[in-house]
Amino acid sequence: MTTTTTLTPAAPPAAWSGVTRARELLPPLLRDGVARLGDELGRICGYQLGLCDADGRPVPGAGGKLIRPAFSVLCAEAVGGEAADALPAGAAIELLHNASLIHDDIMDGDRVRRHRPTTWVRFGVPRAILAGDALIALGFETLADRRHPATAASIADLARTLRRLAIGQGDDLRFEREREVGVEECLAMLGGKTGALLGCACRLGAAHGADYAAEYGADYAAEYGAVPTAWLDRFEAFGDHLGVAFQLIDDVLGIWGDPAVTGKPVGSDLRARKKSAPVVAALKAGTAASDRLDRLYATPGDLTDHQVAVLTGLVEEAGGRTWTLAEADRRIAAAWELLDPLDLDPVARQGLVDLTTALTARRA
Repeated sequence: MTTTTTLTPAAPPAAWSGVTRARELLPPLLRDGVARLGDELGRICGYQLGLCDADGRPVPGAGGKLIRPAFSVLCAEAVGGEAADALPAGAAIELLHNASLIHDDIMDGDRVRRHRPTTWVRFGVPRAILAGDALIALGFETLADRRHPATAASIADLARTLRRLAIGQGDDLRFEREREVGVEECLAMLGGKTGALLGCACRLGAAHGADYAAEYGADYAAEYGAVPTAWLDRFEAFGDHLGVAFQLIDDVLGIWGDPAVTGKPVGSDLRARKKSAPVVAALKAGTAASDRLDRLYATPGDLTDHQVAVLTGLVEEAGGRTWTLAEADRRIAAAWELLDPLDLDPVARQGLVDLTTALTARRA
């Protein structure tokens, strides 16, 4: 089950201030990092990041969507910092995110991502695994290179996030072997595989966004130069909730979405019998459609187009689609309840609202 969300935009990224600045400022830092990996490994990692083609030729533009670094930028600005303050944190998050995509695609056997062959398909499994490992190392190195009061704590936060990602991936693989998966188990897995990384992006952005205040003197810095830990916890939980919400919506798109938008074949999640959130919710609904879905999902062999269409109807009939979208809305509301009490920069807060709204409008 591919649960590392694509965060596919519903509008051009240029419409969002945080994305615009991330796409302007981050690629040079990513390119510099990839250059440290040597010609071959750097080419593979550059391909994964969208910085070059499979032959190493530079690709115009910013590479990936850079949604997670955009949240780092906006969270830095929300606490009074500047976009540049969040760049090392944003780069580290983007590098770990792409490492997780490489490994996830290998484990799931996914052959297409972002409308082109996945890294393991293009370069083979051994080199793809190595590239994923290199991106993880590069993420920690990029964050550690920045001299900042929050660096040590941020490295620990990044390591904790990587641990959560690994646990989430392990649960995901376990779900493939187990017939009985509960809704709460599914949500916990999504929190590890998707929520953790966006939560870390928001936390690190806020933590690094406060440093510039120290430039205005010791008295000013004493009052404004550090973000309270309680605030950082709120930013992280904010991102956790949004990450799960975005993945829930992606799970809906994985069944009912337009392949031209998702970049995946119609019904690919159902063909692979993945226990995505709509499927788990439908299986646990206790209806006649749930029973039929359970029997058909357990049938061995490849599924025909007709069977995939039947499965799609059963998931919807059992309420899987409705529950998943309702849970996404609940997560979004819970996320904003965490930030609403905080005195944030109004422009940056509106940027977070706009980006969240655009992303959560992606509904099939």
